[in-house]
Amino acid sequence: MLDRLRRNVPSVIRRNYALKFGIVLLLIGASVGMIGFFATEEIRAHVQDNADEEYATLAEQEAKSLQAWSESNEQRVETLIRSPELRSLTTTELRQYTQHPDRANAIHIVDTGDGEIIASTDRTLTGDSVEELSIPDSESLIEGIDPFSVYRSSPYLLEEGDGQPAVTYAQTTGDGAIGVVYTVELEQYTEQFSTHGDDRSSTLVLDGEKRLVFGDEGYGDELRHFGQTYGGDSDALADSAGPGSRTVASAETSDTLTAYGFPEEEHVVGSAPVEGTDWIVLVHEPTADAYGFVTTVQWLGFTATAGLVLLITAMGAILGRNTARSVNRLSHEASRMEAGDLDVDLETNRVDEIGQLYVAFDNMRLSLRDRMEETRRAREEAERERRHTQHMNEDLTRAANRYADVMQAAAEGDLTVRMDPDATDTEPMREVATEFNGTLEQLEETIARLNYFAGEVATASEQVADSSRAVREASENVAGSVQRISDGAVEQNDSLQDVTEELSELSRTTREITESSNEVAELAKETASTGDAGREAARDAIAGMASIETESGRAVDEIGKLEQEVAKIDTLIDRIQVIADRTNMLALNTNLEAVRPSSGDSEDFAAVAEEVKELSASAKEAASEVETHLERIREQTQQSVSAVEQTSDEIDVTARRVEHAADALEDIAEYADETSSGVQEISTATEQQMNSTHEVVSQVSEIATISQETATGADTVAAATEEQTSALTEVTGSMSDLAERANRLSRALDRFETDSPDDAVTPFENE
Repeated sequence: MLDRLRRNVPSVIRRNYALKFGIVLLLIGASVGMIGFFATEEIRAHVQDNADEEYATLAEQEAKSLQAWSESNEQRVETLIRSPELRSLTTTELRQYTQHPDRANAIHIVDTGDGEIIASTDRTLTGDSVEELSIPDSESLIEGIDPFSVYRSSPYLLEEGDGQPAVTYAQTTGDGAIGVVYTVELEQYTEQFSTHGDDRSSTLVLDGEKRLVFGDEGYGDELRHFGQTYGGDSDALADSAGPGSRTVASAETSDTLTAYGFPEEEHVVGSAPVEGTDWIVLVHEPTADAYGFVTTVQWLGFTATAGLVLLITAMGAILGRNTARSVNRLSHEASRMEAGDLDVDLETNRVDEIGQLYVAFDNMRLSLRDRMEETRRAREEAERERRHTQHMNEDLTRAANRYADVMQAAAEGDLTVRMDPDATDTEPMREVATEFNGTLEQLEETIARLNYFAGEVATASEQVADSSRAVREASENVAGSVQRISDGAVEQNDSLQDVTEELSELSRTTREITESSNEVAELAKETASTGDAGREAARDAIAGMASIETESGRAVDEIGKLEQEVAKIDTLIDRIQVIADRTNMLALNTNLEAVRPSSGDSEDFAAVAEEVKELSASAKEAASEVETHLERIREQTQQSVSAVEQTSDEIDVTARRVEHAADALEDIAEYADETSSGVQEISTATEQQMNSTHEVVSQVSEIATISQETATGADTVAAATEEQTSALTEVTGSMSDLAERANRLSRALDRFETDSPDDAVTPFENE
């Protein structure tokens, strides 16, 4: 891979270190810049997502708060409609109810039959028709209401009083005879928005037709903003159309926001629907405020990336420039060294790898100079050695020619010639001459001794031939006697082999009897051991049954205690039922108290009474269930007592049976011990007999072996005697041949010329 990359890189770049370093530096800077850019964008997107999530959550919280406010109004209507005294409520009592700061501006009790207002917080409306009210669709208001749900009108302007925006809730009784009309002004909720009083933020609530319903700063002069169509971007409205959805979008400032004093700049809109209504909550925040931290993070990221790229570029340029300068200088000095100039300056102040490279080149320069000096001296020494070697070669050639003549004369049989050691100046050649002269002297003496020895061999050979004939005749007689001994030894060995086989069969039979006795003894031991183990297990079983019987008694006692505790629980259940009855009575009294006109919080009393009644019923029902479960526990307890008592009786019977089994196992163990002792005695006696038989077999085997060895030895002696006879015959022939060869050797040695006299020859055996 790297080789392919090098081949594809232009030679101009590959030959210039500074250019390569600059390209790599640019690539690193570009990589760092790209990484920093993408990382900054990723951080910006993450922070912006967090900001969007914050405003979407804020819009959702405002929507939930508005939903809770609307549901609380519906609950108040439901509380009034369930009041037993609804038909008898007076104007004064209704006005007292509306004096609460977060409650209705007006309450009307309506007869749904003819639409007449029976009672109202506005005394002047009593007796009028409900159609006189400014409620949208008031003509069919009461007739189309479901008695099981609360009706909520669309926001509208009141005609009574100062004409504030309001919304009306209505519901009828179960029989549909009486209806409650509950009207609430919308402006009382304005101050509950979290952005109320904030000049840089704005919260608006729109209905299904994009008309303004709520505003965190009211409705402006003369309520001119109420019902105004929202002129902003509709993306947030479209994304928040479904129930439970929420979103964030960017938009330009609309006329509606400008009227509320919102800055004329791009802003972020967080929206969320109000469940149960067609309203949508919009929370507006200028983009500069919403994404201010995002912009700061982005600017810091880009600045840090640019600074890092510049820092890397600057540091790389400084390092690359110094490195390139040092490498170029080293390359120049190396070129001078290549041309043969070894007096270059390779000193440097650097201690890094470049400095170490300078030191290495300097050491190489010094080493090269020393090597060149050593080469010159070696060349001179080699020239001297060449001249000396040439002189030695000439001297050796002359000496070799003289020595060759001497060797040729000696090879032709003249052993009286000698080499002159002083004929050469070379010490090795002198040693060769001396050694060769000594060799000739030894050879001359050896030949003389061989002549003498050949004569003696011829004489002795004739004497040995005569003696060999006599020995051959005696050997033939010995061979006949040894053959007869060998035949008798073979017959004795056959008889001993038969005896050995019979004794071996007897020994095997005895060994089988011993092994059978040992097996019977082992079985008897195992029987005794098993009997002892069974006896111990029976004793343990008896002890365990006694323990179980004790535990059964304890279980019966514990079950009796459990019956006593069940009786106590019965008493507690009776008390719970009494308390539940009293709680039920208290709930009835509380309910009656709640419907009294003098009670200021009748709906709260009614709710508490209803909860107490439900708790009382739950407690009574739980007490009944507990009593049912206790009755089942009581029946199971009685069954457990009967089962435990029956188990105890069965354990007594089983314990007696186990005791009888233990006695029987003890008798079996005693009989097994006696059987084991008898069989052991038989095994011992049989083993002694087997050992005796084995000794007899061993002795007979030894005798048979000795007999066999005797026969083998006799055969060997007979064969040796025959071989000796044959050898003596061969020796006789060899001696005759040796005498002939000794005579021929004497004739051959007579050809050599020696200076040794006959009386100076020393025989071989004297050395």
